[in-house]
Amino acid sequence: MPVTEKKRYKRKPKSIDKGELRIIPLGGLGEIGKNLTAFSFENDIIVVDCGLKFPEDDMLGIDLVIPDAEYLIENKSKIKAIFITHGHEDHIGALPFILPKLDVPLYSTRLTAGFIENKMVDARTSYEPDYRIISPGDKVEAGNFSVEFIPVCHSIPDALALAIKTPLGTIIHTGDFKLDPTPIDGVCTDFSAFAQLGKEGVLLMLSDSTNVDRVGVTPSEKTVGQTFEKLFRLHKDRRIVIATFASNLHRAQQVINTAVRFNRKVVLNGRSMLSNMDLAQELGYVEVPEGIIVTSQEADLLPANRVVVLTTGSQGEPFSGLVLMSKGTHRMIKLGDKDLVIISATPIPGNEKLVNHTINRLFALGCEVIYEKSDNIHVSGHASRDELTILLNIVKPKFFVPVHGEYRHLVRHAQLAREMGISSKNVFILQNGDVLKFTSSNRAELGETVQSGAVLVDGVALGGLEGSILRERRELSENGLVVISVTIDEYSHLVSPVQVQTRGSVFSSEDRDTLCKLEDAVNKAIEQFARVPGARPSALPAEIRKRVREVFGRSSRNYPTIVPLITRI
Repeated sequence: MPVTEKKRYKRKPKSIDKGELRIIPLGGLGEIGKNLTAFSFENDIIVVDCGLKFPEDDMLGIDLVIPDAEYLIENKSKIKAIFITHGHEDHIGALPFILPKLDVPLYSTRLTAGFIENKMVDARTSYEPDYRIISPGDKVEAGNFSVEFIPVCHSIPDALALAIKTPLGTIIHTGDFKLDPTPIDGVCTDFSAFAQLGKEGVLLMLSDSTNVDRVGVTPSEKTVGQTFEKLFRLHKDRRIVIATFASNLHRAQQVINTAVRFNRKVVLNGRSMLSNMDLAQELGYVEVPEGIIVTSQEADLLPANRVVVLTTGSQGEPFSGLVLMSKGTHRMIKLGDKDLVIISATPIPGNEKLVNHTINRLFALGCEVIYEKSDNIHVSGHASRDELTILLNIVKPKFFVPVHGEYRHLVRHAQLAREMGISSKNVFILQNGDVLKFTSSNRAELGETVQSGAVLVDGVALGGLEGSILRERRELSENGLVVISVTIDEYSHLVSPVQVQTRGSVFSSEDRDTLCKLEDAVNKAIEQFARVPGARPSALPAEIRKRVREVFGRSSRNYPTIVPLITRI
């Protein structure tokens, strides 16, 4: 992990006029995922969201990527609370790894708290969060901060924006949002709350930038329901399999509603789909008529055209329901030419190959497959350009910081803010670890940076992003491994033949010509080592690596990882 340069700050007396407000993003800027932002005033810190992102193609064997929270850990005595905007993985997924180290109150809605609890159970941690359940419209005091919760539309119920009152002014953090006029649950984005805050004056707005490149407005979630209606009507003779995010309860509700209208039963497939739907039913976030959900065994007794399968796997996750079906390895559900598969999601950046492979396998099984590019079976949960313009016009913030997006999204959103009349000197494009400082309500500037970055999660083990783990895995994946085993006596003389084993290398241990050259190189390395009086033991492995690399270098530029094993007797 990168080393943090620790700096000491003298405590200032509490003063509305002289206090310093700091905004410190530790994740979510210049990337999709691992959202985490800290807000600091005097000796008080609050944190908004604590998410993960999924690994990129070159992160071999890595399961998750979470923010580097070392700054928060070092300052945990100052942290008053963590506030969660909604229950998506990119906003809650890092909590099982970071929250136990901070041990602070956690504010969220009931549904979001339920999702978090499921994550804590999955992580098998004994830590019990201090949940503080809130509702839209509530206000919470946290040191120098007062936080008000504003309902917004997103692709999950109970999504919130935050109005953070500070001694220097009000900050609006939009969270993920869109301006859907016909939401499935009837909860609209609260224009009046944003308008009232705009009238009172907003110091700073941090706004979702994910869809700034999309012109117009994001379609309503109800349009997906209309598409389902059309597809169910056109394919009355087929079993229908629908893959979507397990957390997209609005989408699941529409699948259930459509299944009821077409007299079909619903099979829930995938562990996260089952747990999320159980939670949502228990808390009253989805309405499921009695008897509509059946098990796979019960569905086998029904005609295929009476069944809908709602499954995970829309992102091509290796062990998800849809992927196992596409490989023919699912224990209960076998797909064929009488099945219609609908992938009701857009691939998260980095998942495109996994999704395409899944689609190709489904076609090879004979399924008819409908995915986002070929039909209107998915809508985004994020505001498009016109909606972002509307919110900027309503709020009229003095300062603006685009968040939640890749770097191009942040730049385009910053340009939009300037077009809407915000002064260029008041628009900041930040990167993770930057510190935006307000010394008054009229002045902001970039200050020092703090430690940030990413931490890799492989199972339950953690490691630094820039450490040796990925470098070693890349080398092994590209060039393989050669193990050189030698046994020497106290005088550094060989007492048994050199043993060479290869794994994943183009050089085989059965290649006698190469093997002889390697043995000769190792012998020369040992002779060279023995000639140096008082040579350090660590010098022999280095000499062996050098000589063996020379052998490989004469015939190829392919250098496998060389591991000498030295046994002394």
